[in-house]
This record gives sequence, structure tokens and C-alpha cells, in this order.
Amino acid sequence: MSADEEKAKKQREAGEREAARLWRAWRTVHEMVQDRGYELTDEEVKISFDNFKYNYASDGEEDIIDRKKMKFSARPSDAMMVRYSNPPTAADPNPASPDIGTIWVEFLPDSSVGIKQMRAFAQYLTSHNFHTGILVTNVNITPAALKIIPAVASETRIECFVEQDLLVNITHHELVPQHVLLSKEERTALLQRYRLKDTQLPRIQLGDPVARYFGLRRGQVVKIIRKSETAGRYASYRLCV
Repeated sequence: MSADEEKAKKQREAGEREAARLWRAWRTVHEMVQDRGYELTDEEVKISFDNFKYNYASDGEEDIIDRKKMKFSARPSDAMMVRYSNPPTAADPNPASPDIGTIWVEFLPDSSVGIKQMRAFAQYLTSHNFHTGILVTNVNITPAALKIIPAVASETRIECFVEQDLLVNITHHELVPQHVLLSKEERTALLQRYRLKDTQLPRIQLGDPVARYFGLRRGQVVKIIRKSETAGRYASYRLCV
């Protein structure tokens, strides 16, 4: 094998490894969006590696994945809308629309992510009326850029993930129990049943990896279902803070 052939072979192998890495991150993001309750079909979520390469390869370079092609959006399902809705009451029989909407996911190819990229992402979300945006980067975002997220929170919600953290779906690990977000009505019923204030519940931090996976918000309550050798399954509840 000539030196040129050896070099080409190594480039193909490196491209294959990078493609496999991006495929895993892409799949985890789709599973995350689907698990939150957005409408995605299993065919969209469980795409094969070969189909991923075919769909997202750079034009004219089948061994290189184009991150710009990996963007997608999804609408909340009816069940998700219910979970985020305020239950009707005598005082408010027609509560306002739930604070949820279409989500936009984008993989950023830039080798550095600062204020410029974050502002552009926020502007895209607001101009296209996306309720939530997930920005997936291959490098860490600068602290200055992260300050833009709370600054635009009244207009759109921004979440950021690094590709490396998405190579494995943490919720599929055997040591991570099932988490189920309670609707506002279920949350109220739980507190009334046990005569508790929400602050008396055990807590889950907003920055907890599982809380980030499900996009939990402060004040929401999750039901955590664990396996038990004696009871089969038992549930506990945590307040997101």
C-alpha cells in the first residue's frame, strides 16, 4: 500500500469514527426529545447508522458528516400539553395555554462558541417562534455566551449540551430509575393526599443530568419508580429546584 493509499485509509477510518460518534449523539437527542413528550416517530428516532450517514453526509464527501444538516424540530404531543397545563378551577375555569411549544434542535459545527453564536441561535428561535431550543456543540460554550440564556428567557428557552455528554443515554443505564413528570393536576393531588407542602418533598437539582435530560423546570415534581425485591416496584417523588 502506497503512502497516499495509507493516508486515505486513515482518513476514512477517522471519518467513520466521527460519524459513529455523531450518530450516537444524534440518537440520544432524539430519544430525549421523544421522552419529554414531543412528537417523533420511532423511525425518526431509531435511524440506522447507514441511513444516518446517507442522510447527513457532506455534499460530495460521504465520509464526513455535516452537522448543519442534523437540525430538526418537533411539536409537543397532546399528552405533553396536558402535563404543562393548569387544571381548570372554579376561580379559573379556562386557564391560559400551557407554557410549552415547538422545540428546535441544532448541532453547531463551530470550533468555538461565544456570544456571537449564542445571539444568532437566540434570534433564530425568537424569529421563528420556537418555544425551546437545544444547542448541541462539540466544544464548551464560553461563560459570557451562557449569560445570554437567562437574558432571553422571557422570549425563548435555551438548553445547551456538549456532544461528548450525549454519546450514551443516561436514562438507559440500569442504575437510573424511571422518571415520570407529574402534571400540575397530579402534583396538586399528591400534595393534598399526603398533606404536604412542595418544599417538604425531597429535591432534584435543576442541573442534575436526569433533570436536564427531561428538561425539568423549577417547581415541577417527578415520580421516580424503582425496583424492589419485596414490593416489586415503589415510587418516590422529588421537587425540581
